[in-house]
Amino acid sequence: MTQTNAAAGPREDASACGLSADPPFAFRHRRTITAVAGVCLVLAAFLGHGAERRVSPASPLPPRAPARLADETLARDFNGDAPGLIVLAETGAEGGVDAPAVTAAGRLVEQRLARQPGVERTQSYWTTESASLRSADGRSALVLAWLKGGDDEGARAADRLDRVIGERAGPLRLWMGGQAAGQAEVARQAARDASASELIALPVTVLLLVIAFASPLAATLTVLLGILAAACTTAALGALTRVGYVSVYALSVSTALAFALSVDYSLFVVHRYRHERSAGADTPTALDAALRTAGRTVAYSAATVACGSAVLLVFPHPVLRSIAVGAATATLTTALCSILVLPAVLSLLGDRIDRFTIRRWPRRGRADSQTPRAPAPRTPRWGSWQRFATAVMRRPLVSAVAASMFLLALALPFAQIQLGLFDDRVLPPGATTPHVTNALRAEYPSSPLNATQVVLPGFDAAARAGDLDAYARQISRIPGVTHVDTVTGTYRQGQREKTPTPALARFASAAGVYLSAATRGDPTSQANTERTARIRALPAPTRAWVTGHGARVLDTKGAMLQRLPLALTLVAAIMFAFVLAMTRRPVLAAKALVVNTLSLCATFGALVWVFQFGHLRWLIGDFTPTGTVDSLMPVIIFCIAFGVSMDYECMLLARIVEEHEAGADTPTAIVQGVSHTARLFTWSAALLAVVMAALTTSGLVFLKATGLSLALAALMDATLVRGVLAPAAMHLAGPANWWIPPLPRRTQSPNPPSGSPTATSHENPPCLPHQDLSTGPVAADCDRA
Repeated sequence: MTQTNAAAGPREDASACGLSADPPFAFRHRRTITAVAGVCLVLAAFLGHGAERRVSPASPLPPRAPARLADETLARDFNGDAPGLIVLAETGAEGGVDAPAVTAAGRLVEQRLARQPGVERTQSYWTTESASLRSADGRSALVLAWLKGGDDEGARAADRLDRVIGERAGPLRLWMGGQAAGQAEVARQAARDASASELIALPVTVLLLVIAFASPLAATLTVLLGILAAACTTAALGALTRVGYVSVYALSVSTALAFALSVDYSLFVVHRYRHERSAGADTPTALDAALRTAGRTVAYSAATVACGSAVLLVFPHPVLRSIAVGAATATLTTALCSILVLPAVLSLLGDRIDRFTIRRWPRRGRADSQTPRAPAPRTPRWGSWQRFATAVMRRPLVSAVAASMFLLALALPFAQIQLGLFDDRVLPPGATTPHVTNALRAEYPSSPLNATQVVLPGFDAAARAGDLDAYARQISRIPGVTHVDTVTGTYRQGQREKTPTPALARFASAAGVYLSAATRGDPTSQANTERTARIRALPAPTRAWVTGHGARVLDTKGAMLQRLPLALTLVAAIMFAFVLAMTRRPVLAAKALVVNTLSLCATFGALVWVFQFGHLRWLIGDFTPTGTVDSLMPVIIFCIAFGVSMDYECMLLARIVEEHEAGADTPTAIVQGVSHTARLFTWSAALLAVVMAALTTSGLVFLKATGLSLALAALMDATLVRGVLAPAAMHLAGPANWWIPPLPRRTQSPNPPSGSPTATSHENPPCLPHQDLSTGPVAADCDRA
């Protein structure tokens, strides 16, 4: 009888504390869940294989942007669209590109291109003798190819043609460029970088986990879970590529996020489980406690990150929507693995999780003891973080001002941000596409490839020639526009220089008319973007669609700025609601929003300082500064980083609220909350930063910027913000922190049934010892669990 009662002791204790008397679902079905996870890993590896070759590097323009409509109209009705493929043919032969041997080789290259499937038509200097296709020094010339299909088909065709054409053709050195070639090169670079960043992040992550857990087996289990989450995310996005658009950037960011969050969440769950086991709980009781605390934190964190990422869906840009789907998929997949697969594997391992440990966790009891565990006294922890928090509490105003000034200093470059659009310079400087584009900028000033086109759909040039003439004169007067070509002639500085010729007839068709404005200088510069805005501002004789690099920048930025207020409002409302639901205290929720916003502004300042101004290239790898930041970067970083940082904020607030509800005054509650959570914050931020910082090894500036920004955001949030600014702000707020708005309360039954949770007296001591709840927002004491 004694043995039976002793064996039942942990279950009875758990039931009395409000914990589930039944073992958790993951424990009851541990073998089935583990087997299914193994099968999913194999299937994910099979289904996700080759996903990097199916993702799209297409343009970030919204579907109904004027520049996109103009491009489609030019391609469909005028044959005036830009070629998808540009072959730069360079020679050192005497006589330059006009030498007989060079001419023969150039024509052979064009003929070889024209015969390839997927090529619609070709053009070259050697067949047209157009001066715009010959460099000023006569040492290079262009071969142009228009490709069939949309952006994705064109990129795949360019990738295949790059291998067919090769690098040399007799005396010619060939360089492949153009929009389609650039997209193909971005896809190849992203695939290479994904493998390289994983090889860098994996060993460093394992090493940090071994130090954090003091257990190689626990570290290995955590990494395997991260691999499972990343593989499932890749498989899910690979499946989406068969039915819709998935950006190459979405795949890279989502898989890195899945691995990072998986390691992060596993750290919380495994730490809590081992803590419960070290306190003497048996496996099901320890799992139940871990899932009710750390598991709840995981679910809450996943909800915040997924909701923050999902806000990107309000923007019409395909890239942003693709990243939103990818990040939300990664987050939810990771949460499922952490609260279902991980507990199942821990159930199978039991105490074996502590084999080969570097240091043993202190045992305060055994799960199979014949006597129930006695409550452990609530003793303060006097560690380095507690001493640090105590120092902050002594001078909260000085600490808050110093931390705020430091963050504001980091945020200062953000005031000088210039929004632009990533072009071929997103690739590393040694790539072939930037070489071709740089040659076009420097050596082909009169090339129509650098022009800005204006499409007038449905315009009748024969009936309204005077209106078209006046409009062309206005465009040609804009500073920086060298000349304007259209069906009525060629215009310079407001004067018609050439009358209509048969060659200009191509500017008109039954679908309307278009004008081509040749501009001076770099077509990707800020000056050209401003020039394009002036062209758009001119009164047109009918609806006008403007395209070119400047127009694409304006359309991308304009659509983003139009939806930005809605996105910011949604993110703020969602995060405020989450914090309010957890703490029930509006002041704490408002403080969390303000502190997180300040932290993110510092991250944006670092983003501008590094990538717009071109600093730290010696540290994160060489790239080409453009003087701008891509218009979509701040939005992506804001939505993802805000959710991740809110996770840390809520863990800290939950513990501080718990200490205050246990009777501590405000300064003591803050000190204890910081001391109990800071260690896991530090490890969690370090692990997440390592995985994200591995993206900076990419040759693509977009991935460098994303990885560096998210790594900096995690490190600042877990150290300066949660260790100094947030505690100091709470201390200054004083009693206002704990204000709860009066809400209707449920009427409680006067005679609750015996054994029900409402029958438990809050004056009674908790039935389990006070535990370290740095892994979860739920109170440690059973009567508050």
